[in-house]
Amino acid sequence: MNKISILGCGWLGKSLAISLINRGYSVKGSTTSEEKLELLEMNNIEPYLVDISDFEADDSFLNSDILIVAITSKDINGFERLIAQIEESPIQKVIFISSTSVYDKLNKVVTEEDAVLEDNPLVKIENLFRENTLFETTIIRFAGLFGDERHPANWFKNGKKIPQPEGFVNMIHKEDCIEIIQEIIAQDCWNRTFNACSNHHPTRREFYTLAKLSHDFEAPEFEENENYEWKIISSKKIQDVLGYTFIHDDLLSI
Repeated sequence: MNKISILGCGWLGKSLAISLINRGYSVKGSTTSEEKLELLEMNNIEPYLVDISDFEADDSFLNSDILIVAITSKDINGFERLIAQIEESPIQKVIFISSTSVYDKLNKVVTEEDAVLEDNPLVKIENLFRENTLFETTIIRFAGLFGDERHPANWFKNGKKIPQPEGFVNMIHKEDCIEIIQEIIAQDCWNRTFNACSNHHPTRREFYTLAKLSHDFEAPEFEENENYEWKIISSKKIQDVLGYTFIHDDLLSI
């Protein structure tokens, strides 16, 4: 399986595509912006213009072995149309990029076995993929994403106070996201659901204070919440199954 299509070559998808190409894969990538087609082509990514909200993909975009869905859309109808076209395509395997936002703040360590928020659109979209028997899907629930220009020092600007300062940070670096996706493909690990998050969970107060000061910004302000709400995302399952070791596992070193 050396032909891969990536739906959504944005912040994560473009870097993933480049990494896969460097590993010898043939990669097709989509964007919703005509201006970005040339940028994809410059990186040896076969470019396509695809909008999930009005999905009528060129047949050749789905003429691959694996589809990686890396868009932020929560358009359930759009995903239903996408899946209908996947069923008619050569796609055999799908990786759906989801989020740990599907879990409520349960004041505990959260694993893949814990309940999800059933009214969350991501949960409904996950189920559309998971329940389809015409192709195999692995779902990755990434924690908060950072890396490159996406640095936590730039968040919570303009005096915005940070909530739940004694809660815990759940984050994952882009490099780890890319490596995990590539390991799933390399190890042929399908029909699974994984959390993916650094093992390090400093408090939000500690993490954001250091992030701001490290970039010579003013120290952040925090809400003093009466109700203590938090969750710690466990990535034990993906580490056990893939034998994966995180590249960026000390969040205070970023």
